[in-house]
Amino acid sequence: MRAFRKEKIGSLILEELNNILIREIEFKDALVTLTDVDVSSDLEIAKVGFSVIPSEKSDYVLKILNKFKGRLQFWLLKKINIRPMPKLMFKINYGIENAAEVEKLLLEEDNKSKI
Repeated sequence: MRAFRKEKIGSLILEELNNILIREIEFKDALVTLTDVDVSSDLEIAKVGFSVIPSEKSDYVLKILNKFKGRLQFWLLKKINIRPMPKLMFKINYGIENAAEVEKLLLEEDNKSKI
């Protein structure tokens, strides 16, 4: 298998899954962004990363995504004709939250050095 195939499949899954989520699932009081899809080399599993604003709703969103996992897989299979369709696994991506915390710490340190 060529190395770029899993990246291409991951990109297709990310794009189509974003479209499906916009149309089909509503997350109450939360902004959900799919950040990345990492497909295993054997194309069995697709780990879908997502971030949530506010981050306190992350567990709520994970619960909903896992509840709709079978339906999402079905809708995705209808949009992308891949055999076998990788099984979806969802993971919370804390990257945005971590970046904000680092920026806050850097600003605090900068303010201390000016005193």
